[in-house]
Amino acid sequence: MRIGTHVLRNNLFVAPMAGVTDRPFRRLCKRFGAGLAVSEMVASDPRLRATEKSRRRTDHRGEPEPISVQIAGADPEMMAEAARDQVDGGAQIIDVNMGCPAKKVCSQAAGSALLRDEALVARILGAVVKAVDTPVTLKIRTGWAPESRNAVRVAKIAEESGVRLLAIHGRTRACGYAGSAEYETIREVKQATRLPVVANGDITTAEDAKRVLDYTGADGLMIGRAAQGAPWLFREIEHYLATGHKPAPPTAAEIREVLVAHLEELYQLYGRETGVKVARKHIGWYAKGLARSAELRERVNRLESCEEQLAEVERFLAGLGQREPSPCYDNQKELAA
Repeated sequence: MRIGTHVLRNNLFVAPMAGVTDRPFRRLCKRFGAGLAVSEMVASDPRLRATEKSRRRTDHRGEPEPISVQIAGADPEMMAEAARDQVDGGAQIIDVNMGCPAKKVCSQAAGSALLRDEALVARILGAVVKAVDTPVTLKIRTGWAPESRNAVRVAKIAEESGVRLLAIHGRTRACGYAGSAEYETIREVKQATRLPVVANGDITTAEDAKRVLDYTGADGLMIGRAAQGAPWLFREIEHYLATGHKPAPPTAAEIREVLVAHLEELYQLYGRETGVKVARKHIGWYAKGLARSAELRERVNRLESCEEQLAEVERFLAGLGQREPSPCYDNQKELAA
């Protein structure tokens, strides 16, 4: 798959997730087969871009190329300036956030709130595309609410503005993450535009990936929450799409190696105090589906030092046999033929 001059390993994308898709997570997902990992969103407001949190979000040291950075905001000039700033900082692809459903983002008329104002969508995309020479991509939802899905119109605006790729989460903003993602709108968008379309939402297994690709005709897939604590999902999907067979699940030894390395990178990026706190949620995600996972989470959440946290994880994993099967999150809504 290609975005501008960048040729990707495959058509599998890591979704930008606030508080999750930092450098350690992006590196890990790419190691396991993701073709592209989009960074968590960076605010276009220059006062917010200068914070330590924003600097961490745009730390790409040692990250395999291409580097894709997502920007968020509602002012065309600020968004253009933010795009230039990120390119100057090493971004090779700029992704525009018009999909985030978070209340604090939508209350600023940014994220998926922009889908209510198609004229503003056009001004923002036009300004960002004009501001940089790098490819610009766009992430949206299917609309603001089920009764006002407008993804097809927004896709045409994006195409006319010079956007190079469109990712669509199969829910409206009003839906949040409730219920099941619907793929009919993504299918309609793919049929209505020449843009490469990436489908996102409720893709949690290799079988899901194949069904969604077949039904929507999408060019690629974007994986978010399902990869939390399971970065090897990209390896499983890549292998399944190529062969029709799923590879063996990760062994206990591989889980240990991946988790310990992930924690050490988190400590390095965030520092000892913050790193321990950030690591807690990741440990919980990795432990999901393992025996006595609740016990591990309870213990880890009480520990305050890197050494104690690592020791507890090592103790837990030392007694771990083969990973138990993960729960199945098959979509409740059947894909129509």
